Amino acid sequence: MSDRPLKVAVIGAGYFAQFHHDAWARLPGAELVAIADQDGNRAAVASSSHGAKAFTNVEAMLDEARPDLVDIATPPASHLELVGSVAARGLPAICQKPLAPTYDEAVRVVEMAEQAGSLLVVHENFRFQPWYREMARLIKARHLGDLHGVAFRLRPGDGQGAEAYLGRQPYFQTMERFLVHETAIHFIDTFRYLLGEVTGVMARLRRLNPHIAGEDGGVIMFDFKGQRTGLFDGNRLNDHVAENTRLTMGEMWLEGSAGVLRLDGSGLTGAGDAEAQAEQAMQNVKVLLEESGGCMKDICKITTFVTDQAMRKDVYPVFGKHLDGVNPTSTGLVVEALWKSELQVAIDVFAVIGDA
Repeated sequence: MSDRPLKVAVIGAGYFAQFHHDAWARLPGAELVAIADQDGNRAAVASSSHGAKAFTNVEAMLDEARPDLVDIATPPASHLELVGSVAARGLPAICQKPLAPTYDEAVRVVEMAEQAGSLLVVHENFRFQPWYREMARLIKARHLGDLHGVAFRLRPGDGQGAEAYLGRQPYFQTMERFLVHETAIHFIDTFRYLLGEVTGVMARLRRLNPHIAGEDGGVIMFDFKGQRTGLFDGNRLNDHVAENTRLTMGEMWLEGSAGVLRLDGSGLTGAGDAEAQAEQAMQNVKVLLEESGGCMKDICKITTFVTDQAMRKDVYPVFGKHLDGVNPTSTGLVVEALWKSELQVAIDVFAVIGDA
């Protein structure tokens, strides 16, 4: 393999594309070399922030920048043409969801990439959020026993009135198919990640905000193998209890024969389960270090807080697993309470990255 970084070009400089630009710029082993957008000013502003070159013409960008990978972060109606341009050059692509406005067009997009022999990856990322990864770990470890079902209550509270969505993604207002096509698709994929493939579905959809074209509320029921069920209750107008209603976008209940797991608006999945909280904490530390260009071996000191001394027997083995071979200085404290009543475990980590 070559030691040079992977050259990445991003098509799109809209609201969500900015997070793609930032992620590629921070990712070790990748180099953001070009950003293209029909709006030349947006492309120029985004590119200047990351030392990349700006383009308004995609074909020119692909030929001039010669990327190793193309990230398509544009609305779905543009994907067929853009994937075609990338595939024609034999380049791999990551493409934002929804893949296309219709099923038939989505099939054409996939066939186009397959015929060209080009890798095409749909950017569906919710299943990689740390709380869902932790849920999957607990399911695999049989902490919940035999799964009965999952329910998610979507309440981001961002869809009210005539100004709904205009500040971030104004094209939301004109999408004739909105709630399922744009939003629920995240949670359908997450349900599949946790419970397996869907065997049956029933839906009741409605439009609550008269200022938009598509549906923004609805209830969808799913069947899975083993008599498992799923319920998605979506409403973009109301919100839920959270400092940031868009962090989890709602609340989830995952039920099994041995217990129930609740995801709240703070992303907490292990309420009442010290071991689960310790695992999530260490996963979060790992992510934060890697995003900063470091790793777990950079940890020099760790302070553990528990609300009951008896929890140490469950918590310390989890920390030991993640810190195997690291050997930081360590302090353990028993405290009366943490910042949320649901929390029994917290950690404070000090790390030195690189030559600092």
